[in-house]
Amino acid sequence: MRRRSRVASDKPRRPKTATPKSGNAPKLGSPRSAAADQKTKIARLERQLSESLQQQTATADVLKVISRSTFDLQTILTTLLQSAARLCEADRAALTRQVGDTFQHVASYGYSAEYQQYMEKYAIPSGRGSVSGRAVLERKIIHVPDVRVDREYAVRDSKFDVRTALGVPLLREGTAIGVIILQRAIVRPFTDKEIELVSTFAAQAVIAIENTRLLNELRQRTTDLAEALEQQTATSQVLSIISSSPTELEPVFQAILANATGLCGANFGNLSLYDGEAFRVAAFHNVPPEYADRRLRERLWRPHPRGIAVEVLRTKQPLQVDDVRASPAYVEGDWNVRAIVDMGGARTLLLVPMLKDDVVVGLIGIYHKEVQPFTEKQIALVQNFAAQAVIAIENARLLNELRQSLEQQTATADVLRVISSSVGQLKPVFEAILGNAIRLCEANVGHLFVCEDNRFRLVASHSPPSAYTERYERHPFFDPKDHPQVPLARLSKDRESFTLPISDLIPVMMRAIHS
Repeated sequence: MRRRSRVASDKPRRPKTATPKSGNAPKLGSPRSAAADQKTKIARLERQLSESLQQQTATADVLKVISRSTFDLQTILTTLLQSAARLCEADRAALTRQVGDTFQHVASYGYSAEYQQYMEKYAIPSGRGSVSGRAVLERKIIHVPDVRVDREYAVRDSKFDVRTALGVPLLREGTAIGVIILQRAIVRPFTDKEIELVSTFAAQAVIAIENTRLLNELRQRTTDLAEALEQQTATSQVLSIISSSPTELEPVFQAILANATGLCGANFGNLSLYDGEAFRVAAFHNVPPEYADRRLRERLWRPHPRGIAVEVLRTKQPLQVDDVRASPAYVEGDWNVRAIVDMGGARTLLLVPMLKDDVVVGLIGIYHKEVQPFTEKQIALVQNFAAQAVIAIENARLLNELRQSLEQQTATADVLRVISSSVGQLKPVFEAILGNAIRLCEANVGHLFVCEDNRFRLVASHSPPSAYTERYERHPFFDPKDHPQVPLARLSKDRESFTLPISDLIPVMMRAIHS
């Protein structure tokens, strides 16, 4: 019996379709499965879009605050922390700056009033024991998922439950100028996206801090420039007055006082000259009328032994009295100080010496009517004005000396001219000599005598009283022995020049005239 050929008898077989086991195989073609995947993707994209929109909105809000609050750094930082805490779902947020060996909160969000008081009393020490200290030391982000298991974390207080902490340094040119801190009360580490977001806020904080610093510097420079311009203008004004009136000091002193009080915000001022023993008021500016009237009646004043002016004379340095009412001179009844306080209403006083070759030649005093000390810049400014006053005084002295020298030379030349043109005639020479002496000395009356045989003969007169002229017409000679009290008698005896008050001279001369 023959077997059938295996090859010939085999019929082509239809491949079997694999049947998935129930409950395990994915239903690739199931409409329900595709819809679920699509919903998951959409939800994920919507969540990402929402997060991105929230971040962009928060960033835009911060940038708006930065642009609106140019000099209000506190508002900017507080807004920034609020956005960071809200988007990262942190319980609290703070921005710290290093001050010496500690860290202080300069802005915060989410902390109780109790914690704020705690932080004002106990600043966070620097070092690795805090997130702030570690972030500054390492200049990188510090993330502590659970502070209770972190060996270095040392800021522990049960009242302020902190479990997760994040510190992001504020880096400017590689240097940490502050730290943003986020805290959670539960163990819940921050995600990479949240850390990245806080890093963005940290960069914005650096920009805000730097912008504020630069703008403050610019504002200060502008203020300094304006002050310098005012001072230069004032100096130019004073120098202009000095040049236009080189021998007249009162306009110079008035300009100096007006500029000194105005630029220093003082209420009034005065300038006194010192002769080594007493002061003489040379100028006022805006002085209260009652005080001015009293000063004008008594221009000379001597400083109290324990007074303010004596101290300036001793030290030759500016002296400021914050409250004149409390000064020993006022308490002890010094009239000068009492007057400036009771009549003028002064409370804060600044006295600046006018120095020439380290010698006090005067004082500039400016006053506030309230207790308001003058700044170092203002004191330096008044010192500059005091130096200008000394320059004006010295210029006037030199010019007066030059004028007097020229007048003397002119007078000498005039006398020599008369001598050369009046050979053998003495009367024109005597009259020229007496006339020039009267003019140079700004006198009203003058006489010139020559001595002959111990007697004086009048040879020239200038505006003499009629009785005087009549006497010498009757008796051309005057004998000192007959009238020893007459100035000519004293002059012939002592052979030294002298001055005599006119009140003492008139009675003596009248007796001599009528004798």
